[in-house]
Amino acid sequence: MIRPLALAVTIGIGAAISAAVGAVAQTPTPAPTCKGQAAEKKLAGAALASFTSKCRKDAAAACELSAKEKKLAGAAKTSFTKKCVSDAEGT
Repeated sequence: MIRPLALAVTIGIGAAISAAVGAVAQTPTPAPTCKGQAAEKKLAGAALASFTSKCRKDAAAACELSAKEKKLAGAAKTSFTKKCVSDAEGT
């Protein structure tokens, strides 16, 4: 016969392991990059340049907004924005 305390501990450990596995399984997929989207659309020449330019501008605007939401300023904002745009471009 299992004692109630031992059963509660066993159930608690099982729930913790299950939650940890569920959290790992539900990691969000990264947003597609500008380069990835351009390759997927098979763009070349002027269409590629136009798409890349618009994508870069959109990424910069989104990154600026994100930096503002995080209340970043000065060098921290510049560094964050530069990395954010670079990640969005796929460079």
